[in-house]
Amino acid sequence: MAKQHGLVFDPNRCIGCRTCVIACKAENQIEVGSWMKVVNNRGTTADLPVGKYPRLSLSWQVSTCLHCEDPPCLEACPVEEAIYQRPDGIVLIDREKCTGCQACGDACPYGAIRFSPVDGRAEKCTLCSHRLDQGLGPFCVKECIWGALRFTNIEEEKNHS
Repeated sequence: MAKQHGLVFDPNRCIGCRTCVIACKAENQIEVGSWMKVVNNRGTTADLPVGKYPRLSLSWQVSTCLHCEDPPCLEACPVEEAIYQRPDGIVLIDREKCTGCQACGDACPYGAIRFSPVDGRAEKCTLCSHRLDQGLGPFCVKECIWGALRFTNIEEEKNHS
């Protein structure tokens, strides 16, 4: 695999505004929920700091599909080619082939696969592969005004650290 695309998140730049979540929902025309979640250091979406005054802290973490190098969801899926990995490392779900068995969701260590409330089929972040194919980046990255999300080649990132 020549490239392994992915998102890099900088928690020091994130203010929990959830613009990335809104961008994901809008770009992918998701009616309910999103493929992305922003949670605080308590693991919830509430704006509640940790600690006691005057030592309060509040930090945020983006939670979405990490497009694993060896995706457990792909291995767990009993339907051939319902989940597949592109040469650039992006893991996609063919919703036409998905039976909604939820094996992929159970296998995902990040809880990044959700099941549509409309048809019960699996869906997850695509890293905006339709935009990448046009030479554009993921919409969540484009819309993050604080620069907390960065789209990168993970292999190059590993070599520079």
